[in-house]
Amino acid sequence: MDTLAGIVVIVGVVASAVAWHLVARGRDVWRTMPPLYVTLGLVAVLLASSLAAPFPGAGRSFTIGFQLGFGLLTGAVLFVATRVFVALAGRSATFARHTRDAYRRADTVSVARAIALSVFVVAVGEELFWRGLVSRVGVDQGVSAGSAAAIAWLLYVVANRASRLLPIIAAAAVGGALWATLAWWTGGVLASIASHMLWTGLMLGFPPGPPRAEVT
Repeated sequence: MDTLAGIVVIVGVVASAVAWHLVARGRDVWRTMPPLYVTLGLVAVLLASSLAAPFPGAGRSFTIGFQLGFGLLTGAVLFVATRVFVALAGRSATFARHTRDAYRRADTVSVARAIALSVFVVAVGEELFWRGLVSRVGVDQGVSAGSAAAIAWLLYVVANRASRLLPIIAAAAVGGALWATLAWWTGGVLASIASHMLWTGLMLGFPPGPPRAEVT
């Protein structure tokens, strides 16, 4: 099982990078990322015997309510911080153009469908795979929980780097660091899932810059 999980992690990391590369070359993001993360999320659940505790021996015990509540709180804080950062970084013509491009590529479906796919498919699948399976494989290989979380974060950033879009890369770096820390600190993926879902929903529901119709 350890060997199989390791192979899945390698394939998943490469597949994520390839998927973002295809999106960067013009492939529809909604035909690319949701199917990928449905698959990776389901495989993660099947391979990890207890995704609620991906970091054995962490020595921490939090209630489900606390994990979900704290995750939602961090998701809201990250949203506010992201909006402030985008407002400041938007003074850069390059970053502003990349932000418009990112939302334009996501504008091929309705807002409701975009939120549903991103929140309930991509966000959940990413957490199950990156903060769940990838981190667990690292721990199973004898790496400390903190180091496993850091490695999963680094691979996540590398895979998202293939998008060639500064907002996507920045979100992977900052958001990924937060979600990796949540998974490590709480000893599970519930908090990171809640945080990622809320942040994603807010970013699509209340996007930075001009209204969605104007971007289109």
